[in-house]
Amino acid sequence: MRGSSLQGTLFSPAPRPHENRDIRLPGGKVLRTTPVYDTYWRFAAMRQEVFFRRLSGSPPPWTEDPVLRSFRFTNVYRASDRVSQYLIRRVIYDGPQQEEEIFFRTLLFKLFNRIETWELLEARLGPITWRSFDFEKANAVLGTAFHEGNRLYSAAYIMPSPLFGAARKHTNHLELLRRMMADHAPRKVASAHTLRDVFQLLRSYPSLGDFLAFQFAIDLNYSELLQFDEAEFVVAGPGARSGIAKCFSDTAGLGEDEIIYAVTKLASQEFDRLGLRFQTLWGRELQPIDCQNLFCEVDKYSRVMHPEATSEGGRTRIKQRYEARPVPISYWYPPKWKLFPKE
Repeated sequence: MRGSSLQGTLFSPAPRPHENRDIRLPGGKVLRTTPVYDTYWRFAAMRQEVFFRRLSGSPPPWTEDPVLRSFRFTNVYRASDRVSQYLIRRVIYDGPQQEEEIFFRTLLFKLFNRIETWELLEARLGPITWRSFDFEKANAVLGTAFHEGNRLYSAAYIMPSPLFGAARKHTNHLELLRRMMADHAPRKVASAHTLRDVFQLLRSYPSLGDFLAFQFAIDLNYSELLQFDEAEFVVAGPGARSGIAKCFSDTAGLGEDEIIYAVTKLASQEFDRLGLRFQTLWGRELQPIDCQNLFCEVDKYSRVMHPEATSEGGRTRIKQRYEARPVPISYWYPPKWKLFPKE
């Protein structure tokens, strides 16, 4: 698909409904959908099919959809994404399992959210543990890498810098983590009664807004440190809010979190209605965090598929191109989920 210009062209492989639909929720609320709502479910089914085709060893391309073949989209299940897989397997479960160690490694990784940054620190400092970590040496390693022109942070989302007075963002983030550890954050997280409590604790630290605090809470919940159901709490990020606005012309006054919960419960019914075959993650149904991410991804997908659907941000293009890399992949999920990927 290189050299083609999908963005700015009219491309509509799937039939679109001519009228909005009403969805009546328990309690009497009525949601009114737009054509993007059906695209949400078609996108989920197609993207999950790509996941399983690639896993089976089939050669690319893994889809006939030109948008999916041309642009990068996250997996339907958040835990299946490359960075989440690395976090779960190589960061959370590969190392000491005391609460302070799990918390420290998880937050250190997620503050940068970049595999290469973690591996750089490991290469220069040795195995990363809370008990042996030297903040000054880590800062020097990252500072050198920055001055050499290396990227330290993932482009997946914006990481605001806490205002601790340092000239460089990475120094401020290391200081944030140092202060969290000094504040006994691991113990407080381990003592939390709900996933919302974990979110609120993380939200109380400088620069961790609603979106990052929620994402970090989900990451910590992959570990044995926490045992909460992912379905109990969700926070919509900016991309998800934009996707929701494109999928619904009337949300009946419901908040974005309530919309995500409603859509999560409707998943099986909506796949059936549209005649779509959706493969779950070896029996694990879509969770609110996954449906939240799907709203973000359909916001991007609709920039090509539904150029008439606009959002508050006004973005009309998808930035990240996709290049298929047919390399073997091995998936591994939190053992407590009891998933058994068939490779």
